[in-house]
Order: sequence, then C-alpha cells, then structure tokens
Amino acid sequence: MSTTLAPADLHARPADGTLVVDVRAPGEYASGHVPGAVNVPAEHLDTLLPDLRAAAERRDLVVVCAAGQRSAAACAKLADAGVEAVGLAGGTRAWAAEGLPVDSAARAGRTVWAMDRQVRFAAGSLVLLGLALGRRAPKARLLAAGIASGLVYSGLSNTCGMAAMLGRLPFNRPEPGALDEARAALRG
Repeated sequence: MSTTLAPADLHARPADGTLVVDVRAPGEYASGHVPGAVNVPAEHLDTLLPDLRAAAERRDLVVVCAAGQRSAAACAKLADAGVEAVGLAGGTRAWAAEGLPVDSAARAGRTVWAMDRQVRFAAGSLVLLGLALGRRAPKARLLAAGIASGLVYSGLSNTCGMAAMLGRLPFNRPEPGALDEARAALRG
C-alpha cells in the first residue's frame, strides 16, 4: 500500500469511505483545510488514538498537514500503534494548488499564520535581536548563533523544536471542547 495519496485521488474518493484527519495546529486548520477534515493536532494523536483506531476500522484514514512532513510523521506514529493511514502528498498546499476546494473556519475573528511562517518570523526576529544587542554586548550574538544552529539541525533532522514550542502558544492550541468535537467526528 502506498504511503501517500495524490490530492486528485483523494478528491475522487467517496466521502463516506474516507476520513481526512488534519494534524495541523487549530489556527492553521481554521485558515484553510480539506472539506470535511477533522482537526486532530499532532500532539493530541495519542489522546485520540482509540477513536482513530475505531475510525480506521470503518473508513480509510488520510492524514493531512500543510506540506506533508507532519502527516508523514503522524502516519508513522499511527502505524506503530497498528492503525493504517496514508498521507496526502504535498498536504493542503498541493490540494489548493490543484484548485481543489478549501474550507476555512473563522477563529475568534483573526487569522493564525501557518506554522512554517510562524517559525520563520520567530527565528528571524531572534537572529536580528541577537545581532542588534551584540553591538553593545558581544555575547548576545550567541543568541543568533544558537538560532542558526537550531535551523541547521532542523534541516538535517527534518524536525523543528521551535515549531513544537510555538505549537504550545494559546492561539495554536485547540479551544476548549475542540478535542471532544474531534472525538465525536471520529466516532460518527
């Protein structure tokens, strides 16, 4: 079985035979997602694992993120738990690039940036801060060096510690009751 599914292939599948699980942060999900997708942020997969397992017994699971990295990690985690799932090749970016429909949900009247944009902004800001402060206190340049080292490690390991930290900020966490809604959707 393939580990990914092309956007056009997912779009052609009957909705009642496929359950799309979006593992992005709630703010990212709200900014645009595959129609009918259930938001189960990656850090909450373990919490909803029994419900995901039961859903996978009834329907095919397709896991989605922005570009495919987080969904691949989520599929691997689910596979380790004995749950069969495939990822959406290229994520919601590829889905939207093919002109397929995208749903969005307003979240408290504001739009949350995609996680990769949040990481770029935070990393760039911290590097600039380290360099600016380094004019008066040379040791402050270590901040810029530390962030640069983290970015290199992130590229080599295909993981991102900064994204994990940013994911814990209030606007990136599920609102109260959101996991209960996801659980009900998985059971439905």
